[in-house]
Amino acid sequence: MPRGVVYDLLVIGGGINGTGIARDAAGRGLSTLLVERGDLAGATSSSSSKLIHGGLRYLEQYEFKLVREALAEREILLRIAGHLVWPARFVMPHVPELRPRWMIRVGLFLYDHLARRSVLPPSQAVRLDAPPYASGLKRELKHGFVYSDCRVDDARLVVANAVDARARGARILTRTECVSARRVGNAWRATLSDGEDIEARAIVNAAGPWVKKVLNEHLRQPSSDAVRLVRGSHILLRRLYEGDHAFILQNDDRRVVFMIPYGDEHTLVGTTDVPQNDVAEPPAAAALATDAEVEYLCRAVNRYLARPARAQDVVWRYAGVRPLYDDGSSDPSAVTRDYTLRVDEDAGAAPVLSVFGGKITTYRRLAEHAMERLAPYFPGLKPAWTARAPFPGSDFGAATRVEARDAFFARHANLPAARLRPIFRRHGMQADAVVGDGNLGEDYGAGLTERELRYFVDHEWARSAEDVLWRRTKCGLLMNEAQRARVRQVMGR
Repeated sequence: MPRGVVYDLLVIGGGINGTGIARDAAGRGLSTLLVERGDLAGATSSSSSKLIHGGLRYLEQYEFKLVREALAEREILLRIAGHLVWPARFVMPHVPELRPRWMIRVGLFLYDHLARRSVLPPSQAVRLDAPPYASGLKRELKHGFVYSDCRVDDARLVVANAVDARARGARILTRTECVSARRVGNAWRATLSDGEDIEARAIVNAAGPWVKKVLNEHLRQPSSDAVRLVRGSHILLRRLYEGDHAFILQNDDRRVVFMIPYGDEHTLVGTTDVPQNDVAEPPAAAALATDAEVEYLCRAVNRYLARPARAQDVVWRYAGVRPLYDDGSSDPSAVTRDYTLRVDEDAGAAPVLSVFGGKITTYRRLAEHAMERLAPYFPGLKPAWTARAPFPGSDFGAATRVEARDAFFARHANLPAARLRPIFRRHGMQADAVVGDGNLGEDYGAGLTERELRYFVDHEWARSAEDVLWRRTKCGLLMNEAQRARVRQVMGR
């Protein structure tokens, strides 16, 4: 690219909000550049609870607008991202001393009806002392409720947004930082860490936990808005119960903790809400799940489990730092999960829009709102479109996801289904491009092959073994150290 090229929009941050805004903007005809100083989904966006959900517990905080919007987005994402978002049933055991049954019934009624629900089944009361929901629970738990939400591969949803943004004309640069930017006339002049100078008519600051730092230090924009950093930690254990359903468990501190099937062998438990003072810069940006948080999560689930979960049985732990908009609440769990968009401008030109807060479920609507705020600066901007357009991997046509998967298996009948299944799960209708002529090359273990690894490098911006093992896939969890070392060796070439 020549130096000094002019873009309509510069997006800073390659998480779910940044890539979602870049995709939306590119589809509306804006020339768009996204820069991410680390890897796509390298921080918060790959460290979530892997849920697309309305947020049942937010009803107790009277966040009806947020829940309604999230429930509507849940339906949209099921349609447009069907290879990465899939339905799940969530079971809530009833513990009378924590919440009365009438309160739960009212909450679930609202949850069923706040937004139109065309795909997912409604909530209902269930017995927990009989199959299928008795598995793993204490025998004294006899009553509960079941409702619908969705699970998601969070990091791959980020990558899918970036891939589609690129297909619509956006330029995506990873391992590239916006070092500084200043207004010159009616545009921003920015210097990137690779030495390139560019101009942009507007900037979107979607830097997540670093949104204030980027605004104040890199863009030299004063702001009275504050971001509240809250750490959410998760643990992974060997499968705690049989079945595909998840559990939402009431805790005695009025919070809830999830138990969610994770792959074929594990159960994910999360999350916590702990104040975080600061977060390190990439590549050392990962927050740490503390021993105290691990003990907290184990205690929370052990109220319900027949066989207790122990800290020494944890096979993996991770934490994400949520960049919440600081609404003044003293309780980290009560800080709003809604998002705030702030536009700073200079004499009506060269705006910067900063994203505070948000959650993965509502990222697409956040992107639409961001474009609505920027529309006055781009006369002739095309209308909203992302609610109707499936991602390339989810364009199943008239087929269902299962029918599309089975047709993919049939097209590659010479390969074992065990090899094909993880490829389709990650890539959907793009899986044929990954498999190619069927020569998958070296098998690195845990369903990762040389062919797919090359695809990650050539088409999905993977540059390190960590990019492949923990974000493009979660194969690192199922590999032994020798297998992980082999991937590091190959990527090091």
